[in-house]
Amino acid sequence: MSSSSSTHPLPAVPLRQDASLIGLVGLAHMISHFSQLLLAPLFPWLKDALNASYAELGFLMTIFFVTSCAVQTASGFVVDRLGPRPVLFAGLGLLGLAAFGFAASTGYWMMAFFAIVAGIGNGVFHPVDYTLLNRKVSAPRLGHAYSVHGITGSLGWALAPAMMVPIALAFSWRAALASAGVLAFAVLAVLWFNRERLSLPAVPKPAAGAVHANGEDPLAFLRIPAVWMCFGFFFFYAMSLSVVQAFAPEAARQLHGVPLTLVAVCLTIYMVCAAGGMVLGGFLASDPARCERIVGIGFGLAAGIALLLAFAQLPAVAVPVLFGAMGFSAGIAGPSRDLLVKKSTPENATGRVYGVVYSGLDIGQAISPLIFGLLMDQGHFQGVLIGLAVVQGVLIASAFNVRRVRRTAMPAAGSVA
Repeated sequence: MSSSSSTHPLPAVPLRQDASLIGLVGLAHMISHFSQLLLAPLFPWLKDALNASYAELGFLMTIFFVTSCAVQTASGFVVDRLGPRPVLFAGLGLLGLAAFGFAASTGYWMMAFFAIVAGIGNGVFHPVDYTLLNRKVSAPRLGHAYSVHGITGSLGWALAPAMMVPIALAFSWRAALASAGVLAFAVLAVLWFNRERLSLPAVPKPAAGAVHANGEDPLAFLRIPAVWMCFGFFFFYAMSLSVVQAFAPEAARQLHGVPLTLVAVCLTIYMVCAAGGMVLGGFLASDPARCERIVGIGFGLAAGIALLLAFAQLPAVAVPVLFGAMGFSAGIAGPSRDLLVKKSTPENATGRVYGVVYSGLDIGQAISPLIFGLLMDQGHFQGVLIGLAVVQGVLIASAFNVRRVRRTAMPAAGSVA
């Protein structure tokens, strides 16, 4: 069998070939994360335009992530059957269509419909991206590929408010959303002109007979315990990220008297420093054997900083610095985090595994605001930061539990593969 060659190209792959693929995948991933924060920066405008409450506007985000979760799980099977390229193009097209739909919306429920369209488009990216990276990037460069993938995602989050708010201020919220649609279709055009670099056989031949021979075979990977442990890891990872994005800067403002002008800076600094941490994490992930330790160190440092923000008496100017340190620490763990899934994925099931595992991200981002939003409404600002540290501590335990389960279940995993 040629399973190893189907998983990785030969070691002599030119750097330019790997770099171009990584860049194209990263560009698409940036648009995915950009779309996740498409509406939130415009809530002050949308509240008046749609005559909606903040709770109703927040529900648009819930619709988006619930839809994305369902699609992400299903799209992994489609990626394994049809190949990642057509699924990627469809996802980008739907995100562009949704942005123009948001811009043209005349009421709340029209906006909700296009939130579903955007969720469908967003749901394809992780199965697509990791199938392309795992099967086309040479093994020695895979850690760097994960690093770039994470960095472009963080840049997408940072780009959304930086682009949408100035356009809304200068023109209107409709112009801002329309410009987002133009950006999505521009990226789709770039990928279309480089489509040959994204080509991949739909299903490796050794697995083709098995997929059709028995209806249970496409779901056999679900019997691997490490897959579900990875799902749990990403669920808690999404919860921690959601707290940082939505509540932690405001909680820190309430505790330490941070001026409003610095609150938004906290999130920007966190994301920028997280991207820097991912660069270092890409080098550290060159040895897959230590990925659990790197995850433990990164999130251990991040949890310590969260507790410092919760309990220490800090000057206001120190708060953005600590957010940057927390982002850098979490960013270091990023590439090793993705290697946890890679090491738990059987041959020829990449799309399906990543679809299920990364659906934990969407579920975590849908549930976390309900829990931590309640703490914020009740004025438990210290509890928000303590909760963030607890979730980051759970991530450390989850990472080592993935390794334990993977080792104890090695014979079963081998039989499924």
